Amino acid sequence: MPTLTSKARTILVVAAENFELKYIPAKPAKNGQQWILVANGPGPTLAGEAVDRITQQVDAILNVGLCGALVPELGIGDIVLGSSVNGVTIDVPKTTRKSVVGPLASIDRVAQTVEEKAQLRETGAIAVEMEAAAVLDRARRRDVPFYCVRAVSDTAFEGFELDLNATRDKAGRFRVGRILAQAACKPLSGVPELLRLRRNSELASKALGEFIGNCSF
Repeated sequence: MPTLTSKARTILVVAAENFELKYIPAKPAKNGQQWILVANGPGPTLAGEAVDRITQQVDAILNVGLCGALVPELGIGDIVLGSSVNGVTIDVPKTTRKSVVGPLASIDRVAQTVEEKAQLRETGAIAVEMEAAAVLDRARRRDVPFYCVRAVSDTAFEGFELDLNATRDKAGRFRVGRILAQAACKPLSGVPELLRLRRNSELASKALGEFIGNCSF
């Protein structure tokens, strides 16, 4: 008799920046899954383009990356599993690892201030990010499940001295030179903030990779 084999599921994993993917295993060791990892820059336009460039059939789409906390219970490196994006219900991955499930706010800008985060919290969202809405739209067009897993890189009580939105170019990408120029103009506050951002981003990226590597989609 012929041997029956099951087709490996293909998961498209979409992030904004490559560093958000660096701790995620390109070849997962379990569940017979094949992952395609892509990153094309922050915001909905670039995230949508990242998905559109993948023409092969996929069985699910997973949006990953960092996020800003909107509720005080979330700390740096905590994992957030989206239950909805801007009010649209999405799939939640199965896991036994520690995480928080809740609604996400997806906007096309960095939430710069504590006050802006408080306003977003009034929508019921527990975290804010910039790409999930566009990636969800692509998943719905393809009629495949959509998941969103995020790691907290700034808390609800943290704002930014640097104007990160002003450092983005016309396409929406952050420009390192513009960020450094801003920090140089405010060395007493800007430089320490850059160091904090780098440290927190690294911690969150590691936490994200460890979580994704032990999760089922």
